Amino acid sequence: MEAYKRWIRRNKDFVRQFDSLVNNLTWFLPDEFAESEIGPEAVSSTVGMITTMNEYIIETSPTDEHTRCAESSFVPLSLCLTLLKDLETTIEVVAEQLYGEKNKWNLIAVTEAVKACIRLVIFRKTEYKMLLQGGETEIAENDSDSLSPQETKRRLDKPRRNGESGISNGQNPGNLQGRAISALSSFGKNAIMEHPQAIMEPPSKVVEKPSLQTFLSEKGILGSFFVTGEIFFIIRPLIYVLLMRKYGTRSWFPWCISLALDLIGNSILSVTLMSQNSGNNHRLQFSDSEKDELKRRRMLWALYLMRDPFFTKYTRQRLESTQRLVQPIPILGFVAEKLIEILIGVQTRYTYISGS
Repeated sequence: MEAYKRWIRRNKDFVRQFDSLVNNLTWFLPDEFAESEIGPEAVSSTVGMITTMNEYIIETSPTDEHTRCAESSFVPLSLCLTLLKDLETTIEVVAEQLYGEKNKWNLIAVTEAVKACIRLVIFRKTEYKMLLQGGETEIAENDSDSLSPQETKRRLDKPRRNGESGISNGQNPGNLQGRAISALSSFGKNAIMEHPQAIMEPPSKVVEKPSLQTFLSEKGILGSFFVTGEIFFIIRPLIYVLLMRKYGTRSWFPWCISLALDLIGNSILSVTLMSQNSGNNHRLQFSDSEKDELKRRRMLWALYLMRDPFFTKYTRQRLESTQRLVQPIPILGFVAEKLIEILIGVQTRYTYISGS
């Protein structure tokens, strides 16, 4: 495995171009192979997972021995989540082929439950920060409690400078006390030079992550709103699938409940953001990445146009009327027909329009 990682990192440009080429070739699978549905989805998922792993290996190239050791010790949860998302369409197709259209929701619900659990763990692990890209982009943990080697050296240098200035400003270097202080200072400098590793790399301090209760007590009422909004975002797909499993695709109840959870959760997060912008809250701060994440989540609301029963009742009729309108136009009519055909095909798969 290590040899494979080294090869990927040495040939990263070639690997990226090759992965892109293979992903494009999946659109040209033989017709007899594509009829099974499981085949092309399995190939697409496999290619996607390999591409994800290769990109992760490239992006996590170690810069020192410590990074190399940390890299090989565990697989990030964000990577696990991305790999699961690459595989979920194949899971849906296999479930439909084996168990039928109605019972496929059981396996989809299990998949969404696993994704929700992973996101909750990431949310806890990152000390209750907003999940970027649904948790696929994991926020780096706060390392403010640990000192860098430069900061450690600066703090070690500071007492020596004070000692030197004390000697020159008030103490006679020729007396016994001055000579003792000078000798201790010289001894300290020599110890640093002879054993820099012991000074530059202090023992690692285990920082205990704050509990949810600690986080809420520090951030106040807006912290509670933030956690509530983020949990709504995490559990919304699972609730939607469970309702679809019970009421079916023709019922408006799952569609309305899912939209309500999205609206309420995003509204709560927007309130906390407006509070930050108005200057009323200094304990809960949103970064630019988190603000962009809120915009991304709002854009995902467009997927409700593709979900049944709204799609069957309204969107599809609009698409078909548009197709009839532009059909006489030579090129535009052909393009519109193919585009609408793709949209109708995509709509049949929950994982394509889940937004989770």
